Amino acid sequence: MLSWQIGDVKVSRLVELEIPVPYSEKYSFLKEAKPETLRTMPWLYPHFVTEEDALLLSIHALLVEAPGMKLIVDTCVGNDKARGLLRGQELHTPFLKYLAEAGFGRDEVDAVVCTHLHVDHVGWNTMREAGKWVPTFPKARYLIGRAEYEHWSGESNEEQREILDDSVKPVFDAGLAEMVEMDHRISPELRLMPSTGHTPGHVSVVIESKGETAIITGDMMHHPCQIAHPEWAPTFDGDAEAASVTRRALIKDWADQPILIIGTHFAGPTAGRIKKDGASYRFEV
Repeated sequence: MLSWQIGDVKVSRLVELEIPVPYSEKYSFLKEAKPETLRTMPWLYPHFVTEEDALLLSIHALLVEAPGMKLIVDTCVGNDKARGLLRGQELHTPFLKYLAEAGFGRDEVDAVVCTHLHVDHVGWNTMREAGKWVPTFPKARYLIGRAEYEHWSGESNEEQREILDDSVKPVFDAGLAEMVEMDHRISPELRLMPSTGHTPGHVSVVIESKGETAIITGDMMHHPCQIAHPEWAPTFDGDAEAASVTRRALIKDWADQPILIIGTHFAGPTAGRIKKDGASYRFEV
């Protein structure tokens, strides 16, 4: 399991799925990420693009151990939930076993943060028990972005409604949800920061401890190639133009700074630093 130390805070990556996404003329995760274009960025290989020029993506949770707190950022897809992302299949993984082995047993988690409320960020908020969806972490505060929740509560899309019903509503019903603003301070070392565009209430997580800084990106970018091309937007960015503006501004702010960037969908080694690269930028691991 990959892990990083930021002052007094430890962050570990627990992988649920790793997915190679080949380029296709009919459908592509990022339509501009053609093989010939990716090859102009040799720093993407071999960690983030395969020899066959497929983008590598990871769905993982980030386990944060801060003074007096165990926090999970983004809870993946989850078991027993048939989702379009998986072509209607259900996952049956030993995710909870691995979580407990990492010291994050169900009763040991103090807080859960979902950077936004998409399918692959809320799944393990709940689990199926005796035919019902119940909170996976019964002693945790689930920090739910107010703007994000209000937006999706009015959504008519059938699958998104299902996601809210089985992965978000049970947390509210159990009295474990805490509505927070996009700049919420979680602890002295942890805070949220707005990084909207992908969704209206999207946040990233800032870690600051003993003079060291790290950022857990969420989906403000999905793949390191967007560091060089912040204008590249997947079809599921809610507001592609706003998401590109956010990426461009944050990449510029973070470049050549001693800030560890931990990509929520970046394949291993997952974390690195943004460096200026001529008129563009690259990801250095």
